[in-house]
Formats: sequence, C-alpha cells, structure tokens
Amino acid sequence: MTSRFFDPSLVARTYRDPLAWLSLGTDLVPIIAIILFQWGPTPLVALYWLENLVIGGYTILRLAGSAVTGLGNLLLALFMIPFFTLHYGMFCYGHGIFIKSFSGAGGGDGYMDVVNWALGSGEGMAWFVAVIAASNMVFYLIDFIGKGELRRTNPAAEMFAPYGRIVTLHVAIILGAFLSIATQQPLLGVLVLILIRVVFGIVLSVLRRMRLEGQLGKLADTFAQAL
Repeated sequence: MTSRFFDPSLVARTYRDPLAWLSLGTDLVPIIAIILFQWGPTPLVALYWLENLVIGGYTILRLAGSAVTGLGNLLLALFMIPFFTLHYGMFCYGHGIFIKSFSGAGGGDGYMDVVNWALGSGEGMAWFVAVIAASNMVFYLIDFIGKGELRRTNPAAEMFAPYGRIVTLHVAIILGAFLSIATQQPLLGVLVLILIRVVFGIVLSVLRRMRLEGQLGKLADTFAQAL
C-alpha cells in the first residue's frame, strides 16, 4: 500500500477530481486570515478546534445515513448517535479547555464559553468556519449521498473516524508552540500548523481516491472515512 500511496499517477488521479482541489483550497483558506486579519497561532488553533465541531456534526449526519442499510445498522445508529454526541462532545470540550488555557485566555469554562471564545479569537472567524462547513457539506452530498457511500459503511466505522483529526491537531499545536518559543517567531508556528493541516488533507485526499478505486484494505478504508 505504501508504494501505491506515493505513486505519482495516483496523486495525479487524485487531483483530477475537483473535490481534491476543494479540500486543498479549504486547508489553505487560513492564509487569507493571516494576510488580511494578521491572525496569530491562537485564532488558527481555535479555527481548527471549531472545525472538529463541524466534523462532529457531519459525523452525526453520516451515522444517521448509515442506518438505512438494515435493521442492525438502524439499531446501532440509534445507540451510537447519542453516545457519540456525548463522548465526542466531551472529547472536544477537554481539548477546547486545553487550547483556551494554553492561549492564556480568561473567562468561564463552560462549553459555550469555550465556543464563544473560539469564535471571538480572530476577526472573521465565523466566515472561515462557514467555509469549512460548506466544504464538508459538498463532500457529504457528493460522496456520502450521491456516490452511495452510506450503503457501504456502518455506524461503528463512522463513529471512530473523526478522532484522528483531534490527535493531529494536538500534535500540530505542540510542534507549532515549540517552534514559536524556540525561535521566538510566532509566524513560524502558524506556518507549521497550516503545513501539518495541508499535509494531513493531502493524505486524506489520496486515501479517498484509493477508497473510490477499491485499493484500500478494511482498516485503511475506515481511516479514510475521516475525510
């Protein structure tokens, strides 16, 4: 699989799909915020945290969609939707508290306090979140609904898919903060955050292409659904 993953023809096929370019463009959108609104590391990290909430919302929609394939999946989805909402919600809350505290921000520690802090951490934040939400909607409608992915997945695979993104973001925060402190160059930390997110997005786009072409094993296919 590794050799196929780095196959130039696979990458070329990946980016013949307009959705791969949509994904890349969405990942590069924060550069606009840096140029126009002088965003630093804090609003960028807050944006990626809000993206995790958006992904959680679409995961609930995917869980609901996966229920159409049979009674077993329906019963599983009825259990997993509230379980995921609670578990992923608390997972995101803990991560949100971490990044809010890491930024040195004050205020309350309730869930909406963290959400409001994130939305207010950078100028134009709501618009950038809307772009991410719209991009996810396109993938949901075209891949999950239009291409019938909902009939090839199951609630268990959908429930676990988003957690890898939070781990990636957490690693990016630590690396970006370390470089910012070590070099005393906040911009370097911002660029590292964006670079990690872009590379992660490219990996997901290639995995998506491999999944569409039937080249993935079951485990990798589950990971690829994180897109």
